[in-house]
Amino acid sequence: MAAQKDNPDIIHLESRTDQGDPNPKNITSEITPVPKPNTDSPLTGRDKAAQFLKQANQATIIVTPSENARILRKIDLHLLPIILFVYCLQSLDKTTLSYASVFGLIDDTHLEGQEFSWLGSVVYVAQLVFQPLVAYALVKLPVGKFCATMVFCWGAVLCGMTAAKNFGGLMAARLLLGAFEASVAPTFIAVVQMWYRRKEQTTRNASWYAMLGVVNMVKPSPRVYNLGSLLTYGLGHIKSTLRPYQIIFLFCGCITVAFSIVMYLFMPDSPMTAKFLKEDEKLIAIERLRMNQMGIGSGVWKWEHVREAMLDPKTWLWFCLMLTISIPSGGISTFGPLIIQSFGFSSFTTILFNIPFGAVQMIATLGGAWVSDKIHMKSAVLLFLCLPPIAGCVVLLVTGRASSDRAVLLVGYYIISVYPGISPLIYSWSGQNTAGDTKRKVTTGMLFVGASVGNIIGPQLFKPSEKPRYDRGLRSNLALFVVLAVLIVAGMLWIRVLNTRQAARRRALGKSEVIRDLSMMDRKRGDNQYDEEILNMGEDNVGDKAFEDVTDLQNEDFIYVY
Repeated sequence: MAAQKDNPDIIHLESRTDQGDPNPKNITSEITPVPKPNTDSPLTGRDKAAQFLKQANQATIIVTPSENARILRKIDLHLLPIILFVYCLQSLDKTTLSYASVFGLIDDTHLEGQEFSWLGSVVYVAQLVFQPLVAYALVKLPVGKFCATMVFCWGAVLCGMTAAKNFGGLMAARLLLGAFEASVAPTFIAVVQMWYRRKEQTTRNASWYAMLGVVNMVKPSPRVYNLGSLLTYGLGHIKSTLRPYQIIFLFCGCITVAFSIVMYLFMPDSPMTAKFLKEDEKLIAIERLRMNQMGIGSGVWKWEHVREAMLDPKTWLWFCLMLTISIPSGGISTFGPLIIQSFGFSSFTTILFNIPFGAVQMIATLGGAWVSDKIHMKSAVLLFLCLPPIAGCVVLLVTGRASSDRAVLLVGYYIISVYPGISPLIYSWSGQNTAGDTKRKVTTGMLFVGASVGNIIGPQLFKPSEKPRYDRGLRSNLALFVVLAVLIVAGMLWIRVLNTRQAARRRALGKSEVIRDLSMMDRKRGDNQYDEEILNMGEDNVGDKAFEDVTDLQNEDFIYVY
C-alpha cells in the first residue's frame, strides 16, 4: 500500500520496530500516533503482541480508514457468530431447569423442600470453585481451544442429565454442568478484550449477553406457539417414553456437542494466530489496540499481578457489584416462571407471558450498551438501569393477587426484567479499567466469584411455600437494587480519585498532566472528518507501555473510564 502522509484520509500505524521519525506529531492516526519503540528491552514477560510486532520486522504500516473498518467487520463476522451461539446454548442449557419445573420435573424426581432451589444453586457452587483454575487457564492455554473443549464437556453432561431420576442424580449432573460452563463467560470477556478497542468492547459484550433475552423468548415450551415454536412444537410432540423435559435436555446437549467441534476448528486463540487474517491484517488488528493500554496476552502467569489485583480496591468494587446484582438475578431466573404462575396463570400461559420478559432483557442490554457508547459513560447508565427493577419490586410487593390485579402484576414483573442489562456493563466497566494479562484474568475471575455467590444465595430467598406473594425474596431484591446504586456512585468517585493520581504521576515524570483517552474516541462528524484531538495526540510517547504487560497501576498513561 502506498499513500501520502498529508492525506487526511490515511491512518498511519507504525510498527514497534520502526526507527524512523521520532516525532509522533508527524504521524496521524484514527486511533493514535504510535511512539518510537524501545527495541532494546527484553521480550521475556512482555505481551505476545510485542513479540509478534518485533518478529514481523516491518517498518511502517499504512492503512486507510476503510481498511480499518474492513478489518473490524472481518473480526466481527468471524468471532461474534460463534460467541453469540455458544452463549445462547449455555443460557438455554442452564435455564431449562426452571421450565422443567413447570412441566413435571419436581414431581417426577420427588423433590422436596429446598431441593429444587439447590439444583439452581449448585451450578454456581461449581463455578465458584473453578474460577481460579479458569483464570490460570486463560493466561496459560490457547483461549479458543480451551473454551471449545469445555463446551464439548458440558454438552456431554447435559445429554447424561436425561438419565437422572432423583435429586442425587440431578445434583451430580448440575455440579458437572457448572464446572464446565465456568469458563465460557470469562473466556468471552477475554476474547473481547484482546480483539477490540475499549470503545468497541461494550456493545460486543452486550451482544453475547443479550442471548439471555433470546433464550427467554425461545425457551423450550411444548405446545406454545412463540418465537421458538418450531423447536418446541417438534420436541413436545415426539412420541417417546421420555418426558418432554428429558427430550429437551438430550436435544440441547447434542447440539452443544456438535457445535463445540465447529468452535474448536474456527475460534482463533488470538489476533496473532487467526487464520482468517492475512499477515498485514494481523499487524493492523494488533496496532489498533495500542491505546487500550491493556495489551493482548502474555501467556505468563505473574504472581505480582495477582497480588496487585487482590489489593486493588477496584477489584473488590467489581466483586461487590456482581454479587449484588447476581442475588436477585439468581432468584428471578430460577423462580421467574413460578412467580408468573403465582399470578393465577396456567403452565402454558406462564410460558407465553414470559416472552416479553426476554424482549425487555434484550432491549435493556443492547440499549444500555448503545447509550453508554454515545455518552462515553457506563456508570450513569448503570444507575439508570437500577431504577426500573426498584419500581417493579415495589409494584409486586404492594399489589394484591386477585385476578383483577394480573395486568398490574405482569407490568411490575416486566419492569424488573430490565436488570439483565446491568451485568454486561459491569463486565465492560471492570475490563476497561484493568490492565496486565494476569491481573485482567484474576479480576474477571473475581467478578464471576461474586456472580456465583450471588446466584447461590438468590434462589434461597424464594421458597415455594411462600407463594403466591414471595414477599421475602422480593423485599430482599428491592434492598439489593438500592445497594447496587450506592455502589455504582462509590465506583464513580473512586475512578475520579484514580485519574487524579495518574495525572499527578505524569506531572512528576515531566509528562503532560492531561491526555486524551484515544481508545474511547471515534469519528464525531462522519466520513473523513475526524476529531482534531485524535489527529494531534501523541506527546510524551503515550502508548509506549501498551504491550509491555504492565498493570493499570504501573502505567501512568492508563486512563480510567467512567
